Amino acid sequence: MPHLGHAYEKIAADALVRYKRLAGFDTRLVVGSDEHSQSVAREAAAKGMDPQAYADSMIPTWERMYERLQVDYSEFVRTSSDANRATTEQFLQRVYDNGFIYKGKYSGYYCPSCEQYYQERELLDGHRCPEHQVVLEYLEEDNYFLKLTAFTDRLIELHERPDFLQPEARRNEMLNVIREGLQDVSISRGFTDWGFPLPFDRSQVIYVWFDALLAYVTGAGFATDPPQFERYWPCDVHVIGKGITRFHTVMWPVMLWAAGVELPHRVYSHGYINIGGEKMSKSKGIFFEPLALADSLQAPGNVRPLAGSDAARYTMLREVPFDRDGDFTLETFVDRYNADLANDFGNLASRVLKMLKQYTAGVVPAPAPGAAGLHDELRQVAEALPAAVARRMDALDFSGALEETWRLVGRANKYVEEARPWDLKKDPARADELGTVLHTLVETLRILTYLVSPFVPDAADSLAQQLRVPRPMAVGKDGYALDEVLRWGGLAEGHQTEVGDVLFPRLDRVVADG
Repeated sequence: MPHLGHAYEKIAADALVRYKRLAGFDTRLVVGSDEHSQSVAREAAAKGMDPQAYADSMIPTWERMYERLQVDYSEFVRTSSDANRATTEQFLQRVYDNGFIYKGKYSGYYCPSCEQYYQERELLDGHRCPEHQVVLEYLEEDNYFLKLTAFTDRLIELHERPDFLQPEARRNEMLNVIREGLQDVSISRGFTDWGFPLPFDRSQVIYVWFDALLAYVTGAGFATDPPQFERYWPCDVHVIGKGITRFHTVMWPVMLWAAGVELPHRVYSHGYINIGGEKMSKSKGIFFEPLALADSLQAPGNVRPLAGSDAARYTMLREVPFDRDGDFTLETFVDRYNADLANDFGNLASRVLKMLKQYTAGVVPAPAPGAAGLHDELRQVAEALPAAVARRMDALDFSGALEETWRLVGRANKYVEEARPWDLKKDPARADELGTVLHTLVETLRILTYLVSPFVPDAADSLAQQLRVPRPMAVGKDGYALDEVLRWGGLAEGHQTEVGDVLFPRLDRVVADG
């Protein structure tokens, strides 16, 4: 079952993809489900179900999460699918033919939740899993092995580059792991029949992590659509949780090298959303469901069904920096919602559009020639923002991108109080100054519409329609370039706007807490 940690990762990847689409990039977001695990087999057995039937029954839950949280994926790869089986057989046979797989005997401590063997020196108290803290099983069997150790020097060289594995703390951690000494990794299992048989030995099934990692190239079309694979691989970034960094930055590169396939350009290993300082875990009863968060942040009476989804997306990415762990409490997230979305952004949008309607019948006035001072200061902040956001997004610093954006939101709200358009309206002699203030504010709001859209896509779409400007989904294509829509002065004199529903009404903590 998905918890906030799963949602956090997928929302972050979706925000990055939405931003890159705005910038005109040809993007592809691949998500999926790892199904050939022993935990799936055990859960199925406990329910008296076939593992495949049990895996099938779980998919609607994940699809509902993606739909509700507006994760606009290009491909959902199930590791038990025919497409992934085709990839697995072709890829594994290639590695075998290239001489990087051999048969041997394995004995060691195996964690069924991690689906991996641990060396004794890695165990807690000599017998417990370092990730799940459970007592581990000792297994011994004949397996096939990937020659991981043959690539040790190449792995060190890869991880000495600052651009492959980020953030730096995770890169240093993996360098230490590699330098301490690697072992060849078992890539098959003989104690289970849940999984794809090896193409060169049907008596064993492939190790779950091997076909799970191959889902990435399956999603790009490795075995099913070679032209598409050529178009999208190597990918620009893998987004993963820190607990599985070793698989993605030690085992995965070796798999790709052994098969003669290019590596992804970058792997970003994010932190966890914790509760009370502990990693979320359903088995421990430490978790919060993503849809429950969206429901909690859906203000009563809000007519936009996805308003709670927008709020969940924003608060997760604003409250928890992507490169480290962060703690979740519903109270903190509600406070963030009220401060940033209701009070700051939502209030700014409402005030600007209502003033336009009241003072100019919704028509954008012309700014006075040569307007300077306060007006020019806000314009300069708005003009500097796109480059700052681009830097943060390229670094997958989502909370930083939002912090940069909210500087403009805050400056615009302060500008309203300083310029006092309600006083200017009372003095006909200051009509030109009022026009400048209203034009400056609506231009700021227009620019914000696009920069917030990767994070609150439904609210941004609603705001674009009220401003009667191109909707964010059209930018990056349909003749609308991001640098053009973010250029100051996009709204001409006489442009008509309209007032819609409040984007983010305030939430009562009591209501949010249920």
